[in-house]
Amino acid sequence: MKHFLILLPGFILLHLSAEAQHSIPQEVIKTTREFRERLLADPYRPAYHFSFPEGDGQPGDPNGAFYHDGLYHLMFLYNRTGEGFAWGHVSSADLLHWHYHPDAMRPGNGDEGSFSGGAFVDDDGSVILSYWMLWGAKGIGLAKSKDLNFNDWEKSVNNPVIKSSEWGITDMHDASGKQIHIGSADPSNIWKKDGRYYMLTGNLLVLRKYGSRGAGLPANIENGPGLPADSVNYQGDHAYLFVSDDLKEWKYLHEFYKGDRRWTNKTEDIMCPSFLPLPSGPDGGKPSGKDLLLFISHNMGCQYYVGDYKNNEFYPETHGRMTWRDNAYFAPEALVDGKGRQIMWSWIFDDRPDSVKQYYGWTGTYGLPRSLWIGKDGTLRMRPVKELESLRMKETSVSDIQVSSGAEVKLNEPGKALMELKIVFLPSAARQYGVKVCASGDGREETVIYYDQDDKKLKFDTRKSGLKFGRKIIEEAPLDLKAGEPLVLSVFIDKSIVEVFANDKQAIARMVYPSPGSTGISLFSENGNAKIKIVKAWELSPSNPY
Repeated sequence: MKHFLILLPGFILLHLSAEAQHSIPQEVIKTTREFRERLLADPYRPAYHFSFPEGDGQPGDPNGAFYHDGLYHLMFLYNRTGEGFAWGHVSSADLLHWHYHPDAMRPGNGDEGSFSGGAFVDDDGSVILSYWMLWGAKGIGLAKSKDLNFNDWEKSVNNPVIKSSEWGITDMHDASGKQIHIGSADPSNIWKKDGRYYMLTGNLLVLRKYGSRGAGLPANIENGPGLPADSVNYQGDHAYLFVSDDLKEWKYLHEFYKGDRRWTNKTEDIMCPSFLPLPSGPDGGKPSGKDLLLFISHNMGCQYYVGDYKNNEFYPETHGRMTWRDNAYFAPEALVDGKGRQIMWSWIFDDRPDSVKQYYGWTGTYGLPRSLWIGKDGTLRMRPVKELESLRMKETSVSDIQVSSGAEVKLNEPGKALMELKIVFLPSAARQYGVKVCASGDGREETVIYYDQDDKKLKFDTRKSGLKFGRKIIEEAPLDLKAGEPLVLSVFIDKSIVEVFANDKQAIARMVYPSPGSTGISLFSENGNAKIKIVKAWELSPSNPY
């Protein structure tokens, strides 16, 4: 056996055995290279939307986002082959180019895996992850960073810090001695106020057991056999507030806010909550005094409340959604950065059969990071983060375009698989006007984005988007343009994804899977002529490693 003595400056002698070293088999290196090359050639793998490196990103919730010392950190929930549900971990200085860390959490140390949760940077610079422990009657767990690079995390010996009586439910008694059932699932980020720690939990399992008929979420939930007489009290979205003085012992306080059936219906739960202050502008600055509660319902996807937080209660003033026809924009996660910006991500459903996902070797994609702030009218504003402008390459511009009713104007410059469009439509008499992207020359494929002036809605028509995959629907987002207000669309095309932002008020993102070569772009108008002030187009540089 050969031994080597290696002397490193400032270090002790190390005895290394050549035979003892674990060399990587050449076949592993070859297979890794082949997989990377296959991803690079994949016609559907996004190039600047964050995508999972490999494997099964289902559920693909973004989790544990935080900002620390100039870096944005983001966790991604995925099914680690042979182990169970884990949290992957990436970081970035620019929200575009991501560095991979070792997984932050893997099954073990008291749980069989981790479902969704959040992150919190404490006063001493340490970071606390909150998560839903798998499986069964476990509850809410915490993990703490052990190093300044956030490569090593330690789960709390006090886990579960909030104990479940059964899967996702904690039974307890209120002040009058009556038994109540609260959620112990999907914790929010922790926040600190007056020296105390606070955290929210979600109510999916409570709703399913005590507010509905079984595991589903039917549209007509009513009291009936097998449901408690007070089942109405467990219907709809309920978030539960907990408090702690030391991150070890957590006490339930009360429900965080009062749900309102004007905004959400009784079949909708609240899970994946994120609670953070809103700035007064897209570039951050001081908090506006309003707070944002982001969440999902499992049947209707991503939505939010804007309101006031006082006396440990939240008072929603406005409600909005980020998906309207289904739940394909899902599981929001947000952070506040060093500029005071609130930035969010959400998972966009792949909408491909499982067998297809296995063939391509990956699944899991996030929407573009959105900057969120409060408008002067008290409603939420949103736009893609400014950093995306650094991906712009060749710019083309066309001004003063007239589109006759029932006609289309094709843009001379051919489209690209990676593009950004900015289109300004002037107010006109046209009832429907917009843009068609990812269009094929034979007319079989197109993704249609338009404003319906009669309905006052931004519409996203995927019925002819791609020939293989994706949901074939028309998604409709409320968009009330004031008198004389132009329609300003920012459209991002990234191979399989089209994402549109309108007037900083609304956005829609969907996987559409156009065939390679389907890159045509045209402007159109119906029931009246349309006027376009300007169309700017940029080819975008890829930012993903592969």
